[in-house]
Amino acid sequence: MATALDSGRLTRPTFSDFAIVVASELVGAILLRFFLLADDWRLVGGILLLFCVGFAVMQIRSDWEERIGGAFSRASRLAVGLAILLVLLFPLALNGNTYALHLLIVSQLYAVLAIALNFQLGSANIPNFATGASYGIGAYVSALLAIHFDINFWLALPAAAVVATAFGFLLGLPSMRTRESYLALVTIAFGVVIHQLLNNFDWTGGPNGLVGIPAPSLFGHSFASPILLGGIKLPSQANFYYLSAVLVGIAIISAQRLHGSRIGLAWNALRADELAARCQGINVIWYKVLAFAVDAFLAAFAGTIYAFYISFISPDNFTFLVSVTIMTMVIVGGMDNILGVIVGAFLLTMLPEKLRAFSDYRILFFGIVVILFLMIRPQGLFPQRLRRYGGSQ
Repeated sequence: MATALDSGRLTRPTFSDFAIVVASELVGAILLRFFLLADDWRLVGGILLLFCVGFAVMQIRSDWEERIGGAFSRASRLAVGLAILLVLLFPLALNGNTYALHLLIVSQLYAVLAIALNFQLGSANIPNFATGASYGIGAYVSALLAIHFDINFWLALPAAAVVATAFGFLLGLPSMRTRESYLALVTIAFGVVIHQLLNNFDWTGGPNGLVGIPAPSLFGHSFASPILLGGIKLPSQANFYYLSAVLVGIAIISAQRLHGSRIGLAWNALRADELAARCQGINVIWYKVLAFAVDAFLAAFAGTIYAFYISFISPDNFTFLVSVTIMTMVIVGGMDNILGVIVGAFLLTMLPEKLRAFSDYRILFFGIVVILFLMIRPQGLFPQRLRRYGGSQ
């Protein structure tokens, strides 16, 4: 009889595995390029329709989905290497389109926020509507340090993360006296309080926000300057594109490590049955508070990059709606699935922008598309994976 341990062992990749990985990643990159550069709403609708059909087919033919997932598991080195290569070369395929690069940067930052929230909502089933507040704390702390104390980006980045993590602990500890919907209300209240404080304090700029956040520099190269590679010139946004891509990579590695550690096991135990986890000796309060802290830590990194990229922030950038949007990304993409929340973040960040042709009705169409995806894939575009023991995840 096959066991979970046996199913976790991976066989050597075959030629068909390599072909599936290469074809999947190249097709994904090509579709993303066309989607970013598309101006005609009919082309955008066609790509979305193709996307829906693809997931509908996988919903019907689950064996195809398992075959693709198995190929990526067996040929993981090729998958990671090709993905890194595509990320590095992708700005070259955008023909210097600064708006497309801007969408990619924001999508990557939201992907980090979705991964951060996934530790709570996906792994531990803790509803948290304060991720947007942690995002704002990171942005404001780093911006204030840069403007008033002339601290550079590379020092402001960890400082903002430490401050946001402290706020995460402050939110997590009193929240432990509540559960489920009451816990969600506490996080909503925390987000509202942070927004009001940012909006009313003079030293935060009040409703006018903070202006003139300096661009980072690395080895004498300012991120406000274009990138010159031989005879190729990339817009200045490419600097933040690569910086955001590095942050996404760090978030993915952290998520994979945490998922395979005792912390990830404890979070999954809380999601399955909190009482049973407590009876098995798991320190429920500690692991819940830790989930709040990890969420705030990663969100602060994303907030810092956003602040230095835009060079202007205001309380309106970090409203309750931001937290709701991040939660929607996790649910649509697939809870406790790293690839799923990243795809959900990219889709829900770019979709409203691509539906601007519908003017006032674009939010209506955005909602319809989200509902359609959830009808096709009720558990998310990439559902939660079965945890494997004794082998690679």
